Amino acid sequence: MQYLFLAQAGEPNLTLRGDEHRYIFKVRRHREGEVIALRNLEDASIYFYKINTLSKKEAFLSLESSKVLEVKAKKNLHLAWCVIDPKSVEKILPTLNEMGVNAITFIYCSRSQKSFKLDFTRLEKILLNSSQQCGRSSLLQLSMANSLEEFLKEHPNTMMLNFSKNILKESSTISTFLIGCEGGFTTDEVALFEEEKLIGLDTPLVLKSESAVCVVASKLLI
Repeated sequence: MQYLFLAQAGEPNLTLRGDEHRYIFKVRRHREGEVIALRNLEDASIYFYKINTLSKKEAFLSLESSKVLEVKAKKNLHLAWCVIDPKSVEKILPTLNEMGVNAITFIYCSRSQKSFKLDFTRLEKILLNSSQQCGRSSLLQLSMANSLEEFLKEHPNTMMLNFSKNILKESSTISTFLIGCEGGFTTDEVALFEEEKLIGLDTPLVLKSESAVCVVASKLLI
């Protein structure tokens, strides 16, 4: 763990209770007198607190020092991702977070199953746990778009991952990328994009949506 998230991080004195208390002292096994790192994920600072007193249910901390330490990918990548099974999203979300994806907008595309519902509270908790482990200083932003057409109006430079001779390269400077769901895109959806905005992968294999999104993120960010 690189730090503990606490919304109040930055205040002169803090009290840890509940899940934060259990994690720091039963899982991480920190002890009285030690210094631990906290972030609030609202600013780029990391805060170092000394554990002054410790009981079975509470710990009292005092701020020792802080410094600005922004930890993020060198490039910004916004993924537009057609909705797939939430269980698959939950499994792959920590990986995308670790790679440094800046934002994900989910869209119900034509072949998305409308019965799939994303639990954003659960997804944000997964992101918090992942960020504490990988050290990034800001949360990956999650949102929903009402339709693909609406998203493209706001993000006209979006590229679509589809079958194309225009192969995605590591040197690409693409900042917004659309990934389809199982079954890919319909003819009408592809028609929303100009030919030069259709990007393919250099592989004869058929990738699952969650595999494709990882390939795109790794090529563009790492």
